[in-house]
Amino acid sequence: MGAGNDTHISGFLLLGLSNDEELQPLIFAVFLSMYLITVFGNLLIILAISSDSHLHTPMYFLLANVSFVDICFTSTTIPKMLVNIQTHSKVITYTGCISQICFSVLFAGWDDFLLALMAYDRFVAICHPLHYRVIMDPQLCGLLILVSWIMSALNSLLQSLMVLQLSFCTDLEIPHFFCELNQMIQLACSDTFLNNTVLYVSIVLLAGGPLAGILYSYSKIISSIRRISSAQGKYKAFSTCASHLSVVSLFYCTVLGVYLISASTQSSHASAVASVMYTVVTPMLNPFIYSLRKRDIKGALIRFFKRATINGTIVLVVKKCP
Repeated sequence: MGAGNDTHISGFLLLGLSNDEELQPLIFAVFLSMYLITVFGNLLIILAISSDSHLHTPMYFLLANVSFVDICFTSTTIPKMLVNIQTHSKVITYTGCISQICFSVLFAGWDDFLLALMAYDRFVAICHPLHYRVIMDPQLCGLLILVSWIMSALNSLLQSLMVLQLSFCTDLEIPHFFCELNQMIQLACSDTFLNNTVLYVSIVLLAGGPLAGILYSYSKIISSIRRISSAQGKYKAFSTCASHLSVVSLFYCTVLGVYLISASTQSSHASAVASVMYTVVTPMLNPFIYSLRKRDIKGALIRFFKRATINGTIVLVVKKCP
């Protein structure tokens, strides 16, 4: 394609993770498997929590929301990637690209806020156990989730509108498997100073803020656990937040790794490969982390499958009866 500047474009080319045609079936199989595991794993968490009255608590309500966001986050990017591989096409429309930016920023930001709310929930449960039911009442919990969604939605809308103001050259190849915000800004021909400024300010406020809240909550939690005299009491207190701490560590370490790799190598391909960790791998692992570490979730899943099996047996018996 020749050099030029075109504000009214029809679409972009997503170069994906590899240009090797022989690797495309393997990439398709791997990502389809990870996507299905992510969707069904997180869906099982939601079904287990919604079907078991013992899990109708703020902690599990937040966990169900995290599972919902993880499903939405991966569904924003992976299905289009799989369709492109299957149809041997790299094209994504301009509208589709802006939609990917909008929803990926929305769900990534919302996930960040929800992790911070879960840290606050654990802080109240461990540091103020007698006041837990008063502080974390359902109305406050719902309000916090609503506020976090509104803030994420406003940031997503702002970032999308900022991208809409950019003009792009006729070389419209995106070295990524989805329309990632930073890659789109780098691809623009027009001045991107304002876009970069808004992007970095939003990262500091909307990512740094929740991270600061998580670090503060866990500093208080660790301080409270250290004051517990018995080893069994310490283990019980720590076990209630071990799953969340694992997910937080996985999420922030992978995100930090992506930006460190992209900053050190200046390679868009390396950044795309590294971003698989937080866009696909982390949402896929979350159900395993929570179900393996939390007996309540495992028990709820077992009861759910038992009820499903019994109901299925009853339906079959009724159908066989004349």
